[in-house]
Amino acid sequence: MQDSTWVADGTLGRLLNEPLFTLSRTPVTLLTLVTFGGVVLFTLWLSSLAQRGTTRVFKLRGVMDEGTASVAARLASYAVMLLGMGVALQTIGVNLGALFAAGAFFAVAIGFAMQNVAQNFVAGIILLTERTIKPGDVLEVEGRTVRVTGMGLRATVARTLDEEDLIIPNATLVQNTVTNFTLRDSTYRLRATVGVAYESDLKQVMAVLREATNGFPGRMNDYEPRVLLSEFADSAVVFEVSVWVSDPWRARAIRSDLNEAIWWALKGAAITIPFPQRDVHVIARP
Repeated sequence: MQDSTWVADGTLGRLLNEPLFTLSRTPVTLLTLVTFGGVVLFTLWLSSLAQRGTTRVFKLRGVMDEGTASVAARLASYAVMLLGMGVALQTIGVNLGALFAAGAFFAVAIGFAMQNVAQNFVAGIILLTERTIKPGDVLEVEGRTVRVTGMGLRATVARTLDEEDLIIPNATLVQNTVTNFTLRDSTYRLRATVGVAYESDLKQVMAVLREATNGFPGRMNDYEPRVLLSEFADSAVVFEVSVWVSDPWRARAIRSDLNEAIWWALKGAAITIPFPQRDVHVIARP
């Protein structure tokens, strides 16, 4: 019984250690392949665990925006997979140093071909670490007001006021000047301009405009509204009226309400809002 057990053990040992092929002057056995597969499976499990753990850590630290937590979790997962695959390749005898040296020429060519992708990837990491832009922020990008709905390693998804989804490369947000209306707070200064006739009483006009803005329900009460004489235009005296609001995303709708309030206030005070006029002189020739 002992002899048969020894024979079986010896046979199994020979099968496991029998060289199947040679890779980089290293004999690869069945045991080596089993170990390689085990390391790969363990790496995948550990990568998934790192992704879930990173998300949980972000939640415990109070970082609740899903975009930042998702990108950080994916970076942690990629790091674990890269390390694990390196160990797995070394297990079957692959020389990583030689592999990287051989792949350097291809890396240069691929780097030129994927230059924009690499820029966007690095920009995504910068946005993640600096946290100057987060999901939910209201931005002005290339003259358009958008709200960030999602952030990835390559691009950021934003929603426009016209309910359109924009896919913005991360490099655009890092390399260009971007206005973030909600970086520190959501306070936003809203301006409206109106012109009155030159025959109007300026003191009365300013008093009416101040009364209209003070009673405007859409403004923030912590900031006083301002009424400024902006310019003497061709057909009117132009005033600038500004109030502070707490929601820059609704600025267009709030400005409409403010213009309507100004309209009815000037109407009630019988103050004329002129329109451009041109004098045409007709010379009759005999």
